[in-house]
Amino acid sequence: MAKRKMRAIINKKYGKHAKAELKEIKRPKIKDNQVLIKVHAASVNPVDYKIAQGGVMRLFFNYKTPYVMGHDFAGEIVEVGKHVSAFQIGDNVYGLKPGAFAEYITATQNQIAAMPHHLSYEEAASLPMIGLTSYQALNDVMHLTKDQKVLIQAGSGGVGTFAIQLAKVLGAYVATTTSSKNHELVKSLGADHIIDYRHQNFADSLTHYDGVFDTLGGENLFSAFKILKPLGKVVSINGIPDAQTAKDLKLPLWKRLLLKFASRKIHRTARQYHASYRFIFTQDSRLQLNKIRQLIESGKIKPVIDLTFDFEETDQALAYLQQGHATGKVVIRITR
Repeated sequence: MAKRKMRAIINKKYGKHAKAELKEIKRPKIKDNQVLIKVHAASVNPVDYKIAQGGVMRLFFNYKTPYVMGHDFAGEIVEVGKHVSAFQIGDNVYGLKPGAFAEYITATQNQIAAMPHHLSYEEAASLPMIGLTSYQALNDVMHLTKDQKVLIQAGSGGVGTFAIQLAKVLGAYVATTTSSKNHELVKSLGADHIIDYRHQNFADSLTHYDGVFDTLGGENLFSAFKILKPLGKVVSINGIPDAQTAKDLKLPLWKRLLLKFASRKIHRTARQYHASYRFIFTQDSRLQLNKIRQLIESGKIKPVIDLTFDFEETDQALAYLQQGHATGKVVIRITR
């Protein structure tokens, strides 16, 4: 009997010149606590090319090469393990798990949820990473509440387009940075104060904010503390991982000490402004995916997609995202 195969996007080697290659590999087999999903669409996130490039990311994502790239997906369940009770064959689901750039993926019940009923596979695949990231940053860590003020960096990017909408659902006043050409987009998503980063420094015009959601890192991260009120919070997904990050991920002691040393400058800055700093890696959660689905189905949040590529064009999709000018999410159509 012939072994069942599938097509997948593989990274064979870490480094600056890492390449996304379309290869035929063995289709995965499910365990008793997993389902097998036929992937119809996936979406691209900065973490996908950052992991492939190696460097500091290998402290957290040291996948054995060759590995299947990608994290976001949407598709249809075609096989169910005997210990799975929440799903059945034929269910349309979306989720977050390494290995999403493939025609099939296995997942546990906590890594997936029912797709929002009125969305296409492409729209649903655009949501898991940015939805969970935004929810965990704004709700779980920042504890954003009604009438608080938050700055969301890069409001027209993948995370930004979702985070603005979620912050408005939570009742916050939202400032964001973007270019003038995306002014109307972020305004339509609910942004109250829009800063054209090419002509204005947000640190010169904003003050007394409760929180900053940093998606850019670098000098933008350090400047974020200048606009906070005392006890304000900066939550970053593109800054400097710290010892708390390592602890949350249950990393060994040597990695905790290394990250404590690496993040000493950012924590010193936070103390200077009587504020707090957290770096987060997105965690899977069926509970939160279901909350996101409810927000989508109620019309309170909508997906924003920039471009859709065919499966064979995944390397082009990654290259386009890496340029840093995507408006919303970049999606890959895998099977029709």
